[in-house]
Amino acid sequence: MNTTPTQPDLLYSEEEEALRSAVRDLLADHCDATAVLARIESDEPHDRALWKNLAESMGLAGLLVPEERGGQGASHREAAVVLEELGRAVAPVPYLTSAVIATEALLACDTDAAATLLASLASGRTVGALAVPSAATSGRALDDVREADGALTGQVTGVADAAAADVFLVPTADGLFAVDATAQGVTVEAQISFDRTRPLATVTLSGASGRLLARDAAPAVRRALRAGAGLLASEQLGLAEWLLAETVRYTRERHQFNRPIASFQSLKHRLAQLWLETVNTRAAARNAADALATGSADADIAVAVAQAYAAPVAVHAAEEALQLHAGIGMTWEHPIHLYLKRAKADSIALGTAGRHREELAELIDLRAP
Repeated sequence: MNTTPTQPDLLYSEEEEALRSAVRDLLADHCDATAVLARIESDEPHDRALWKNLAESMGLAGLLVPEERGGQGASHREAAVVLEELGRAVAPVPYLTSAVIATEALLACDTDAAATLLASLASGRTVGALAVPSAATSGRALDDVREADGALTGQVTGVADAAAADVFLVPTADGLFAVDATAQGVTVEAQISFDRTRPLATVTLSGASGRLLARDAAPAVRRALRAGAGLLASEQLGLAEWLLAETVRYTRERHQFNRPIASFQSLKHRLAQLWLETVNTRAAARNAADALATGSADADIAVAVAQAYAAPVAVHAAEEALQLHAGIGMTWEHPIHLYLKRAKADSIALGTAGRHREELAELIDLRAP
């Protein structure tokens, strides 16, 4: 029997490149920077029309769901490609929260109620949100909400994309429950969010009726947050790639002393360093997506490495872009601030880089003395 471990495939397949092209074309037509800037200033930061195109028309909400359960039967690799493109556009849609995190939680459940809800999420007609704080990690305690006779009471702060959700997946010590966002006893209150393209909200449950999805919520939450963290690295890769390309373009066009500033050696060094960091981020993000897709025994390690590396790179790319664009980068009309805010918010979502380094040290038995 061959015991040689399977090597991760970091390259993109032809199908993945075709998917990228289709998503990028859609975003170019419906999610330009001007539209995103205008939307975050409105009372409706989520782009529901774009979500309908992505989720229903293109079927991307069900990529992670097997065909026999109502989905597309793809894998985390394809979902990662979608998130790269959504990151490049800073698209204000609940793809990570619904099509990845909530979907993964439901995939870990084996009840009829979970199967029905999973098919609804896969169709794109229903948006789900796991009712945990945005910064939650897979080791979080399940004590924010209490259950008694099917009625849920408690409060969860910092729930990402809660305002767009039709249903909440609520973990408790007694199981995982589904709660309709419009049900009696459910209140969703918007919080002041640094990143308006992925707004946060406080979800308060006051005796709200819940449908039991699983008797033990911990495995579902752990699976959901691990997949979310692993694929978040692909979104951060998309952010870094756009920021690098935009900064290179600008420095080639901006002239000082009758020459483009891209020709200045000090700026060349900074951009070259950023390019190296972005290439390494691509390797880490692709490795995480491939490990999740293949069910690798090293998936936890791959996710921890990807998040420990990708988060600081995305922030660095945004900071460099802001500085190298000089005065124009500081204006509200330029989209760089959208990317900076998303990169900063992503750097603490689903665990900070430091938290993932600590987890990595535990996984490979290299604890601090």
